[in-house]
Amino acid sequence: MVWLRGLVVALLLAFFAMPSAAHPALWAVRDADTTIYLFGTVHLLPHDTGWHFAELDKALAGSQALYVEITDDDQANMTALVLRFGMDMAHPLDSLLTPFDRGRLDRAARLADVPGGAAALNVMRPWLAALTLAMAPLAKAGLDPTEGVDRQLRATMAKAGKPVHGLETAEQQIRFLADMPQAMQLALLRSTLRDTDRAVVDLRAIIEAWKNGDEAALARLENDLMRREEPQLYQRLLVERNEAWAKRIAAMLQQPGTVFIAVGAAHLAGPDSVQAQLAKHGIGSQRL
Repeated sequence: MVWLRGLVVALLLAFFAMPSAAHPALWAVRDADTTIYLFGTVHLLPHDTGWHFAELDKALAGSQALYVEITDDDQANMTALVLRFGMDMAHPLDSLLTPFDRGRLDRAARLADVPGGAAALNVMRPWLAALTLAMAPLAKAGLDPTEGVDRQLRATMAKAGKPVHGLETAEQQIRFLADMPQAMQLALLRSTLRDTDRAVVDLRAIIEAWKNGDEAALARLENDLMRREEPQLYQRLLVERNEAWAKRIAAMLQQPGTVFIAVGAAHLAGPDSVQAQLAKHGIGSQRL
């Protein structure tokens, strides 16, 4: 869930990264008696996308626990959170938009084939309308979230009898968006509306960046755009979370053992990545 923009690009990336094998980036953070692996994921995949490789499988097998972004993402919980934090029938969305943006919203709803069209979006808060517009084409394509890398990792570790933990809760992730000031939510929606026609401009290059583990290219193609166009969103949805995770990882290093951490690939790319935040604590990371 980049965060909205990075997430959506990652989801699109996963859709178009068809049968050829991927080799995403894997890092290790180590001290004398602790190893923590860092792996970038995408959240939806077609059934025939290969992404395992020998070093990754070895790291998983040797890890005593898995950490992912969230684990309480069952449908009932997510639906309850969306209803609680995402709907606002008292303040219709179109009353918050300019005539120009209302026109763009109508067009985006048609292009994305949103069930119920713009009328369905009108009872949503701006953050949820933006997320719905971004996700609708993927849902229409029939992509299965149970095929996402993080879900597959969770299943693998659970089958091995190893614990799976969340770095955040589903409510925390929802509230990263829902607690934004209305002006920031509207900026997010406008950004999504602007991207309606250009969503695939650099998509092929982004696909190759993820498959090849090229975090520099991934940061240039995705994170840099958010940082330039919506710096407040970039700070809130990427930088602040990366800082919090780096502190968590630093604390984990105080306990012996081996842990595997899997988060969205955008969090492990660019000058504000988790690895960069760890470096501020004097903790190095090694690309494997």
